[in-house]
Amino acid sequence: MRTRADIDCWLTDMDGVLVHENRPIPGAADLLAHWRDTGTPFLVLTNNPIFTPRDLSARLRASGLDVPEERIWTSALATADFLRSQLPGGSAFVIGEAGLTTALHEAGYIMTETQPDYVVVGETRQYSFEAITKAIRFINDGARFIVTNPDATGPTPWGVVPATGAFAALITKATGREPYVVGKPNPMMFRSALNQIGAHSETTGMIGDRMDTDVVAGIEAGLHTVLVRTGISDDAEIAKYPFRPDEILDSVADLLPVEPVETELPELADGL
Repeated sequence: MRTRADIDCWLTDMDGVLVHENRPIPGAADLLAHWRDTGTPFLVLTNNPIFTPRDLSARLRASGLDVPEERIWTSALATADFLRSQLPGGSAFVIGEAGLTTALHEAGYIMTETQPDYVVVGETRQYSFEAITKAIRFINDGARFIVTNPDATGPTPWGVVPATGAFAALITKATGREPYVVGKPNPMMFRSALNQIGAHSETTGMIGDRMDTDVVAGIEAGLHTVLVRTGISDDAEIAKYPFRPDEILDSVADLLPVEPVETELPELADGL
């Protein structure tokens, strides 16, 4: 049986694992420092396609966590990587923010409103009726429908707001076309992350706080799965699912190596 000792590389979710409401989770900074000091390859994964890796790196730094931008993998980057492999140099009509449009541009894609090859829907703060209507018409005319992530809602300090999955459902209802969803729980996102750091599933672990995305996708991608209780999952939530992670821990602090305890031997009496 594979154990944690067999793991050479790590993928980890961000929200609920490393940070909670922009505050670092105890042990997260120490674990990141341990990975850096030991040369352990790792990537921080997020389904949020709004921000570029540079933006997210700056936000994490403001929270007290040092994560270089090259160590961040978003659903926008995974979507761009997927589209580049499917149709190099293609075109897309995009509903999304800079994180998504930048990733697609860097993948060699053209943003267009004239006969796009794909309609790509991601997270945005400003969904417009006009943009959704254009997306519906392009899909009806033959454009392929891609969604960065399936999350139906997203958290804010004021409560949940509709997210990518909710607006994708609207487009599906209007077109009768189901999208291909790249982000978690599609193991495609994990495979693209593994390729990014040159890792193999047999020696890679996934740390997450959600059974329905992080853990199930990790299992399907063949990774060693670790669920932490610092996010949304408690015993009642875990019990809902027919599958289990390889490990259930209180937090990422439990992944830090245990320092050996030094004990002093008593001095021997003179003459013995």
